[in-house]
Amino acid sequence: MPIVTLVAGLILLALGGDLLVRGAVGAATRLSIPPIIIGLTVVALGTSLPELLISLEAALRGAPGLAMGNVVGSNITNILAVLALPALIVPVAFTESGTIRSAVIMLAVSALLVLLTLDGRLDRLDGMFLVLLLVTYLAYNVAAARRSRRLSLQEPGLEVRPEGLPAVRRIVVYVVLGAVGLALGGNLTTDGALELAAKLGVADSAVGLTIVALGTSLPELAAGIAAAARRHDGVAVGNVLGSNILNILAILGITATIAPLDPPASILGFDIWIMLALSVGLVAMVMFRRRLGRIEAALMSLAYVAYLYVTLSGTTA
Repeated sequence: MPIVTLVAGLILLALGGDLLVRGAVGAATRLSIPPIIIGLTVVALGTSLPELLISLEAALRGAPGLAMGNVVGSNITNILAVLALPALIVPVAFTESGTIRSAVIMLAVSALLVLLTLDGRLDRLDGMFLVLLLVTYLAYNVAAARRSRRLSLQEPGLEVRPEGLPAVRRIVVYVVLGAVGLALGGNLTTDGALELAAKLGVADSAVGLTIVALGTSLPELAAGIAAAARRHDGVAVGNVLGSNILNILAILGITATIAPLDPPASILGFDIWIMLALSVGLVAMVMFRRRLGRIEAALMSLAYVAYLYVTLSGTTA
């Protein structure tokens, strides 16, 4: 049964990722919105649903290691795997307008999480503060989308023509079915992985950082591969940056507001710093390298395998 659940989840993730990217890019084109803004909001929100459901459930069941590990591990996975694996197929460019700004926001949010957890916990007040920042972040992106559309419509010859574009009804269906498929696929994949992990006797925090984080990051990976294959680099990059931002602001913010977290020292003393270091490295790459080639992607993928081995072997415990 665990294997059947995993396979079913992976199929749903692949289909959902492709549908969500189709709908998101169609909406961006029709509304004259830069693809990276769609990736930072619609795609990132849709692919972050599994993390939110699992972290909430884990926190309410008194498993803070699983809840925090899911988010920290997912952010690590997003950088080392979700961004790197599509680049092994087609190099990903960081030239989309707004990419540098979004990367800096991701780094700032990651650093903020480190600061908030220096006292060893993420309490309800911390969670409410993160939710407030989430509302501000989403409002900023909505304002940026409206400004971009207004400017594009003011320039002659750049107005969007409905001919040749996906119908509005079809776009809505793509986005809704894609988000539902990703949520269901992420849950099925994680359920199967957890059942297998339980038989191996792996600790909750290690499960959250690796198996669950990888399972809940599969929607981002599916959406990223679909976007890269279609040469929508802005959506692929925006998906990762937006997901990492929303994982902290939305998932940990909402979770800590409902059920304050006391994560294990292993996460706060090691994994969260790995997440911060990778965020610094990604910002540097976005600012100076401007693209992610196959060699860099291969090194990042190997680094992720090493991280999984270290975490599951209990070296950081």
